[in-house]
Amino acid sequence: MIEDLQNKKAALELLQNETNEKLNDYKQQVSIIQKQIEDYNKPALTPKQLDDISEAIEDAVGGYHFDEVDDYDIEFEMDYDGRVQASSINLNESYRLVERITEKVHSLFQEASAPEETKDA
Repeated sequence: MIEDLQNKKAALELLQNETNEKLNDYKQQVSIIQKQIEDYNKPALTPKQLDDISEAIEDAVGGYHFDEVDDYDIEFEMDYDGRVQASSINLNESYRLVERITEKVHSLFQEASAPEETKDA
């Protein structure tokens, strides 16, 4: 009797493991298809174009002046040892950095007219 129960338990555990493997396989397939759906309307870029975009971002960030003290809000606190330390630093003018990056990336492309824009105009 106990052997029958142990055999049934082992068989069910085996089925459970097989089902879990199938479930993981299905999840992986769904993930792949979801990625394909997300990428469907994205324009394709060559490796050179992707490198150009990365370089433009590096140039924009590298040329940004992070040393402008007035661009930051800094909160100080006293440590238990009596030391003053910065507890938080916030960049106030982040839109300037975003604008700089956007300009550099946009300079790599020419803007095409979108078909939906020309229909309404």
